Amino acid sequence: MARLRWITAASGLALSVPAVVQAAPFATLEEAARRGFPDATSFREQLVQATPDDVRALAAVGGAARSTTWRMLIALKGDQALGAIVTDSVVGKFELIDYAVALGLDGHIRHVEILNYRESHGYEIKLPAWRKQFVGKGSDAKLSVGEDIANISGATLSCTHVTDGIRRLVVLFERLRTSKRL
Repeated sequence: MARLRWITAASGLALSVPAVVQAAPFATLEEAARRGFPDATSFREQLVQATPDDVRALAAVGGAARSTTWRMLIALKGDQALGAIVTDSVVGKFELIDYAVALGLDGHIRHVEILNYRESHGYEIKLPAWRKQFVGKGSDAKLSVGEDIANISGATLSCTHVTDGIRRLVVLFERLRTSKRL
């Protein structure tokens, strides 16, 4: 009987403790840009506005984007463009996840960085091993959790939503690149 009361008391105590949120900036956009393009000598900021055709193309590959405008840093070595790093945000389970994707001029991913993670669980997506799965993939890749991107138990929604967002950015970048809008 004493054991049952102890469990009940411990359970009641545990339920009264608020969840700890792992909200913290993990990297700045500038740090992510340097990691994605270590040989760049400068970066030029550019805002990208999606056209109605872009919005339809993005919805077809990964659902509706939260925004139709993205912040992009064009990586330069002297006057030569090396690629771009694009920022975006997706909802994990309840909170926003800010991330950045570095894409080379060939349209392939060079680096993925989690900038801010506000959820109480699933922060493992910021670990290098999970983010490295994207490197080298382009618009021809599936970029789908459970297929070419591994899931993290306890972070399924974060993994899925960030992967969907990265897939949209890769398609957007491909559209920008092929239409000479960079």
